[in-house]
Formats: sequence, structure tokens, C-alpha cells
Amino acid sequence: MEKTIAEKNSGEMRAGARYEMIRQVLDEAIQAGAVPAGLVLLEGPLAEVFGTSRVPVRKALGLLHEKGVIARFEGRGFIVAAEGQNVEPQRLPLNRSVLGLCQRDELVDTRSAGEKVLGYLQETLSTCMVFGHYQVNESAAAEFYSVSRSIIRESLMRLRDRGLVEKESYAQWLVGPLTAREITDHYEIRASLEPIALCKAAPYLPRQLLLDNLDRLAQLEQGDFSLAALERVEEDLHIHCLEPSGNKAMLAVLRQSQSPLIVTRIFYDMLGVKVDAVMLNEHRMVLQMLLQGAYDSAALGLRDHLNRAQARTLQRLKVISVLPEPELPPYLLRLS
Repeated sequence: MEKTIAEKNSGEMRAGARYEMIRQVLDEAIQAGAVPAGLVLLEGPLAEVFGTSRVPVRKALGLLHEKGVIARFEGRGFIVAAEGQNVEPQRLPLNRSVLGLCQRDELVDTRSAGEKVLGYLQETLSTCMVFGHYQVNESAAAEFYSVSRSIIRESLMRLRDRGLVEKESYAQWLVGPLTAREITDHYEIRASLEPIALCKAAPYLPRQLLLDNLDRLAQLEQGDFSLAALERVEEDLHIHCLEPSGNKAMLAVLRQSQSPLIVTRIFYDMLGVKVDAVMLNEHRMVLQMLLQGAYDSAALGLRDHLNRAQARTLQRLKVISVLPEPELPPYLLRLS
């Protein structure tokens, strides 16, 4: 991993202001040479691209000007050039393509502090649980993320509902270890319940939802890979396609049995290997069966996919076990 989890999470919390995120995105794009030299940058069109008001865009441009990344010129706005550099202004439509930005990524994180902390804790705890048994210190976590203990406690309670942490009354928050035995148990639950939930949900799944799921599979297959895209594909089949089943108790049990997906995320994150084409084909077969109305066949395909996924996950756990433990935030105390 290019940055430790601790560095990434604390850095993102500090850079939470919208103007700072806009400045960083534009600065990185310009430094990478993705933005044409002389491009005219205007507040209004940039505000539309980033989905914000003009105020944070104005401040971001001011900071980039101070840094010397962009310059004033005779016209309105700024141009991509060093101060005094003789560059012909280019008045192109300002959009993601011209700015060299990904078409699908969220450019500005508009989540509340609580939602951000929840995301950071989920990523950190789901990573550490593969490497051992840890205790979570609420006070240290609150200090690390510069939020109140109540926000940390609420986030941990939500993660407990997802099966990531555990806590008894008046006891400490504990996470991990995620063992081969636990992975096998989780897959046994999923292979038993997910096909049932899928059969119940199948008649109510919108055709467009299934087509969108297949489109995301194709994007992954064509090499448009990111951890977020991989996790979305997993959620498409194993969470969103099951939601119309109407059995809230069953869905709650299944949500608490998603821990094996953590191994897959860490495997791809730490090793940087290509996405498994076999897994994509298994997903595709289930989705195509659903589109054809062959619900029983789709359920059988899902069960077969989960059995195969169990074997792959156990093998990946063995690979991860020999990798060095990542540097973790100071609010985590290793117990074993």
C-alpha cells in the first residue's frame, strides 16, 4: 500500500474542507499533465463539475494561484500556466474529460464527519482483523479523527451490527481475528440462505438494475479496476439483489456474514493482481439467469458460486497470512 492506513485516514480527515479537496484534485491533474496548458479556468463551470457552489472553487483557485500552478491573464478567470509564461489561452468547455478526471468517481466528499469516520473505521478494522486480535480504544480513536467519543461509539455500534467488532457490557471493543474456521462458517450461512433470499427477491428485481449490474461487471472485466468497483460488484449480487426478498431477519443475518469479502479486498489491495475472471463469469451467469426468469437456476448458480468463492477465499487468506502486517492507527492495541 502506498500509504499506511493511519496516514491516509488522518490525512483525509484533515483535508475535509471542500475547497481543499477541489484544490488537491485540480493540482494533481495539472501536475500530471492531464490538463491542457493555457486552459481557462472559470468558477461557474468548475462549480458545476464539482457539484458545489462557487465559493470553495474560488478559494481553491486562489490557493493554486498562490502556489504558481495557474496564472492570471487579460481575460476572466485563470489559465493553466506559470505566472509570466507566454501561453495562448484555450477556452474549452470545462468538463471531466478536459480536466483529465475519472468520469465516475465522486470528486468531492460531501459526507458528514460521522459518515467519514464510519468509513475509515470500517476499512481499518476490516483490515486488521485479518492479521490478529485487537482492542479498540474509543478515546484514542476520537483524538485520532478529531471527533467526539460519541461519534466513535455510534460508528462502532453500527459496525457491531455488521459483525466487524464485538463488545460486552462495560467491556472493551474487540476486533478479529478472522480465521479459516470463521470464514467457513460464514460461507455455510450464506450458501444456505442467499439462494433462498434470491428466489424470494427475484420476481421483484427491476430489469434495469440487473442490466446495470452486468454493465459494472463488464467494466471490471475490461480492466477498469478499483477496490470500490470490486466491492460494488460484490454488493450488487450479494446485497442489493437480495433486498426485495422482504425477510428482514434473514437479510440481517446475511449482512453479518459478509466478513469473507474483507479477505478479497485486502488480497487485491496488497498484491495488486488482476481481478478474477472466473468470479466475474459466475456473477454474470446468475444475473443472466435472473434476466431470463430462470429463478431456480439462478439460485443454484449462486450456491455454486458461493461454494467456489469459499475455496478461493481460504486460499487468499493463506497468502495474506505471510504478508507483513500493515502499519495501523494508534487507537488499535494488538492482543494476539
